[in-house]
Amino acid sequence: MQVINYFDSDRKEHWLDELRHCDWRAGAFLHRLLSEGTIFEATGQNTQVLLLTDGDELVSFCTYAEKDDIQPTELTPWIGFVYTFPERRGHRYAGLLLDEAERLARAEGVRALYISTNHTGLYEKYGFAFHCMLNDMNGEPSRVYRKQIEQRT
Repeated sequence: MQVINYFDSDRKEHWLDELRHCDWRAGAFLHRLLSEGTIFEATGQNTQVLLLTDGDELVSFCTYAEKDDIQPTELTPWIGFVYTFPERRGHRYAGLLLDEAERLARAEGVRALYISTNHTGLYEKYGFAFHCMLNDMNGEPSRVYRKQIEQRT
C-alpha cells in the first residue's frame, strides 16, 4: 500500500479512471472537479488529493484542502471526500490517508483538522471529536469533527 498525491503522479489518467468506478455521488463530483480542472476553485489552491493505492488499484482516497462542503467558514483545513471502496473496507485503510493529512497539517504548523460528515462512530476511531453542527452548501446540517494536531519540536 502506498499513499500518493494525485497531482504529483505521472499517471493522472489512470487514477481518474480508477476514481470513475466509485459508486458514491461525492466521488463522482470529485472526479468531475479533477477532470474539468476546477478542483482548486472549489476547495482552494493548496488542495491535495491523497490516494491510497495497491499497485495499480485505487483502494481509498480523500482530499486535504482549505475548503470543503461547509462554506463559508473560518475553520480550515479540511479532510474531505473520504472514501474506501466497498471490497476494501474493514481494514482501517482510510486511517492511512488521515495519518498523511495529519502529517501534512503538522508540516504546515496547523493546529487542528476538520471533517464534515453525517457518520457517527467512524472518525472518533482516528482521534477526531465532535466539534459542532453546521450547514453544508446545500443547507443540510452536518456534523463537524475536529482533531487537534500536536506540534512536534
